[in-house]
Amino acid sequence: MTEIWLTARRHAFAILVALAMVAAVVQVTSATGPDAPDLRPGVASLAAVVILAPLLAYRRHPFAAGAGMWLLAAAVSFADGRLVVFVSSIYLAGLAAAFVLGDDADPAHARLGLAVVVGSAAVVMLNDPGHVARDVVVIPAIFGIAWVAGTAHRNRTAQAVAAEERAEHAERERESAARLAVAEERVRVARELHDIVAHAVTVMVLHTGAVRHRLRDVSADDAEALRSVEQTGRTALAEMRRMVGAMRQPDEAAELAPAPGLAQLDGLLDQVRGAGLAVVLHVDGEPFPLPEGIDLSAYRIVQEGLTNTLKHTGAGQVDVRIRYAPSELRIDVHDDGPGSNGGDGLGHGLAGVRERVAMFGGEVEAVNAEGGGFLLRTRLPLAGAGR
Repeated sequence: MTEIWLTARRHAFAILVALAMVAAVVQVTSATGPDAPDLRPGVASLAAVVILAPLLAYRRHPFAAGAGMWLLAAAVSFADGRLVVFVSSIYLAGLAAAFVLGDDADPAHARLGLAVVVGSAAVVMLNDPGHVARDVVVIPAIFGIAWVAGTAHRNRTAQAVAAEERAEHAERERESAARLAVAEERVRVARELHDIVAHAVTVMVLHTGAVRHRLRDVSADDAEALRSVEQTGRTALAEMRRMVGAMRQPDEAAELAPAPGLAQLDGLLDQVRGAGLAVVLHVDGEPFPLPEGIDLSAYRIVQEGLTNTLKHTGAGQVDVRIRYAPSELRIDVHDDGPGSNGGDGLGHGLAGVRERVAMFGGEVEAVNAEGGGFLLRTRLPLAGAGR
């Protein structure tokens, strides 16, 4: 049953044309009176079927189907001026053919189709022995309106297709930009972590060398072991610096400065305030030294939250709340803007925040706050972070 229904839907137009042919034959063969076609019923029936036949090729050749139907109607009207105007199904088919010609994807074909429709309709009316002068104008105009409807349908379809293509293109660009943002942030995080580890290894090498030089009474094996540790550290440090140098871009000289942390947060907040955004900092709990990776990531999270507020939310004030706890560090960035209209509200910046937080097994929440505005909430666990 389902297959029959699908087949009927695929061939619906052809089925309607076939029904129109049947209706035309019935109407012609049963016609009586002065308005009946001049041709004999059998010939008139055949002529009506021939006029409608081109529409059966609508799916493959829409222009040829519509134009062929109208040209045949005009040609038959020379043999029988009453047939075309007498058969109701030919009139309805003419409206459908005009619509099809207006809906043609090729504008040149559509314009040519209008000429065929109007010209053929005028010829048919002129050949009708019972026509009045206004019919030669009004009837072609009616079919012209059907052509205009087809053109409007074509334009709407083209606009819908274009809008869908733009949406797909925008989606592809958004996904590409998101992947790029994640990759760039991942590289930056890797560089920053390398810098932190390089600093730690430097301290280890210096301390090892100092211990080796201070120890007087030490066996040769112990001295050699300390020398080996020091040399291995220097080798690892040189290799790490080489890797970091390869990862940096030519314009990243400014990033050679020490990695920022929450101790430098006041400078960041002053910069944002200078951009016209009121920033209020709240600190809950007693601040304590954080592991360098956590400290750097906390700074970057606040930085991204404030950058997002400046770029996207249209807020006038933002509250930054940092909560120190023995086992975790929580950071909330809450603005008073209108919130996010769908999505996460952070654009591609959230990808970088998630990357940072995920490294430490933390959590990220980016939502429209209940009291209004947009809220970026993060939790960074301190257990196992090297504190």
